[in-house]
Amino acid sequence: MLTLSGVGKSFGGTVALTDIDLTVETGKVHAFVGENGAGKSTLGKLIVGVHSLSEGRMEVDGTEVSFTSPAQALDHGLAGISQELSLMPQRTVLDNIALGREVMRGPFINARATRRGVEAVMERYAMHVDPDARVGDLPIVEQQKVEILRALSRDARLIVFDEPTARLPSDQVAPLLALVRSLADAGKAVIYVSHFLEEILEATDTVTILRNGRHIRTGPTANETHDSLVEGVTGSVLGEQYPEVAAPDRAAPPVISVTGLSRPGVFENVSFDIHPGEIVGLAGLVGSGRSEIARAILGADPSRGKITFNGREISGSIAARLAGGMAMIPENRREQGLMMGRPIVENVTLPHLSRFSGALGLDRRRERAAADAHCAATEMKYASLNDHADALSGGNQQKILFARTTLGDPALLIADEPTRGVDVGAKRSIYDLIAGLAKQGKAILLISSEIEEILGLSHRVLVVSRGRIAGELEGAALTETALMTAAFSGT
Repeated sequence: MLTLSGVGKSFGGTVALTDIDLTVETGKVHAFVGENGAGKSTLGKLIVGVHSLSEGRMEVDGTEVSFTSPAQALDHGLAGISQELSLMPQRTVLDNIALGREVMRGPFINARATRRGVEAVMERYAMHVDPDARVGDLPIVEQQKVEILRALSRDARLIVFDEPTARLPSDQVAPLLALVRSLADAGKAVIYVSHFLEEILEATDTVTILRNGRHIRTGPTANETHDSLVEGVTGSVLGEQYPEVAAPDRAAPPVISVTGLSRPGVFENVSFDIHPGEIVGLAGLVGSGRSEIARAILGADPSRGKITFNGREISGSIAARLAGGMAMIPENRREQGLMMGRPIVENVTLPHLSRFSGALGLDRRRERAAADAHCAATEMKYASLNDHADALSGGNQQKILFARTTLGDPALLIADEPTRGVDVGAKRSIYDLIAGLAKQGKAILLISSEIEEILGLSHRVLVVSRGRIAGELEGAALTETALMTAAFSGT
């Protein structure tokens, strides 16, 4: 359906894409993968008219086309679904889908006929959403359905999904992937832009790998593996993704000792120590209680048991524990970690403002100097400390949290899914940050759903199953098979 020949895109003196040749077929899901800045989202936006081509040609059904707006692309049946949805949250599902395509009776809208048209599209694609529901009240995955239905009601034949699961909780990913698959089965061409390699392997037919704005290769997804995709995207093999971690000081007193930690109905009798410089992985299936244990240690949720931190038994508020030397990279940076609409400097320094305050108020110069130094140490890419967090890539947003953490110089870092929503290239720099903190003698509690990440970084792994520690693995016993056997032991 779609053919690109020698396509390139430049923004001023910056070359984003060079000499891209590929074909997108109907009835298939075609993935674009690459690191942040590789050009995958830019290529998707060229196809749906958000950007115009700087060079090359694009053909739809054999006819050359040139778009200067998404509306022109939609006239040719090409539509885009971005992770930041363009819906009217205060209006109904019906209003959002029918907007601009209402059935008219003279100068008036024929409400009944308009509703029938919307319901017919839902029925045709077996994609049902309450037409009278207010869009802002719907879960994100349902809002995505509304955006898709709006495109389908305009006869879209090719739909570009740009990071569609980036904002979804884990339990809503599978329904979205099934929806994408159903569109291809219905004869649509689907382009799926993502850095989640597991999703690519599960849900797509063809994969195009981009690196530094260049086309590396295109081929059947069935011929790819997780390792081959990592190598294609980064140019390095998987084993090189993990830094060497220094041995911890097991002779030193533990930074934290957890004894009999329990929260009835959630987790029971959790006990472990973490020594200076030690990375302890907390692994398990989704819903096993991993994050809940971390929240209890930080004081975010009530619990029973004993926590000794830096030699003293602790209790009390989150603020007191943070002030005492704990820090946390939360599972969901958008909702739990960052002020997305505020500048980088504020996100980095907010918990530490007392360090820059005096009789005359806040010393902005010292604050900015400290924020700049700690951001630079994470190798964060930004133009100005005044840039808002939501203007940065996922990897750089995550580095804001690490800059905030290192500014506080904690004794314990709880890192809950520290590379979620981060491309495979940016992951290595985050791994380096974690290994570097351990080398400084910090204790690290690492929670991750990615087995390779747990195996690649941890000195020791505690496996959680149904709220209990089902196994403790280290050394030669720390294998994927042993980890998964323990994870499933209580199911």
